[in-house]
Formats: sequence, structure tokens, C-alpha cells
Amino acid sequence: MHNITPKLEQDLHHARSVLKKFRLIYGTVKQHFREVEESCGISGSQLWLLQEIHQHPNVGVSQLASRLSIHQSTCSQLVEKLSKAKLIIKVRSAEDQRRVGLCTTEAAIALLAKAPTPAEGVLPEALNTMSPQVLLQLDVALAQVIAQLSVRNKKLEALPLSEM
Repeated sequence: MHNITPKLEQDLHHARSVLKKFRLIYGTVKQHFREVEESCGISGSQLWLLQEIHQHPNVGVSQLASRLSIHQSTCSQLVEKLSKAKLIIKVRSAEDQRRVGLCTTEAAIALLAKAPTPAEGVLPEALNTMSPQVLLQLDVALAQVIAQLSVRNKKLEALPLSEM
């Protein structure tokens, strides 16, 4: 029989409690993305992108990538999908023909009106409501968790959650 000390038992309890919270967050995020796809026919990241384009007409791909904290090539792929679906149009700048701005179509506006909220997803929405102090604590704690992972892929941090 194992002799587990009360301190070790308490530590294991806390580790399991944290794991359950990660499951709850991940499951909630995935459920929201499923609801978005079922009701809109596009991914959660595409919906967020569409909302950003609608709120910031003529925004460029690099600005969008920055706003969503994703890699520019990933953003370009999402933009192409939205363009092929005729939800956005690309507009060349009159001042600089190299610059392309993005705008939503009427179909996109109708889709946004019926889409589940929040368009950016439940996790970004929750994080945006937290104080800077709490976000800093969370950032430090999560960095410690990541440092303990025996396997990690740094490239994943630049992918939208709905694309994972």
C-alpha cells in the first residue's frame, strides 16, 4: 500500500482540479466552434475574421493577423476561404495599388447578424474582461505549465483555436 502524505494528496488534488479546468475551457471553446459551424457554415476563426473585417473596412491581411494573434500565412488562407465563399471582397487602394483592403459583402453582413456570439470566441471574450494584473498572473502560470511539457510545438501558438 502506498503511503501518501496529506501534502502530496493535496498537491495531487490541486493538479486534478487544474486539469479539470483546462478540460472545461477546451470543451467550452470547442462546443462554441461547433455551434458556429453548424449555424453559419464557417469556422470560428473565419467568423472572427469576418467580424474584424466588418468592423474595420479596408483592413489589410497583416493588420488582421495581428488583431487575431495569428500567423500572416494562416490569416491569408482564412481570407482566401472567405473570398471564395463570396463573404468578403478585396479592394485595391487608390493611393497604393500594392495595398489590398478587405470589405464584407451583403451575405457576410447577413451571416454576422445570425451568428452565435461572441464572434471572436468565448475564450478571447473572457480574457478581454480580465484585469491586467490577473492576465499577467495567468500568463506567468501558463508559461510555467508550458515549460513543464515534455513535448511542445511552438508553431501552435500562431494557429487559431478553431483550426486545431
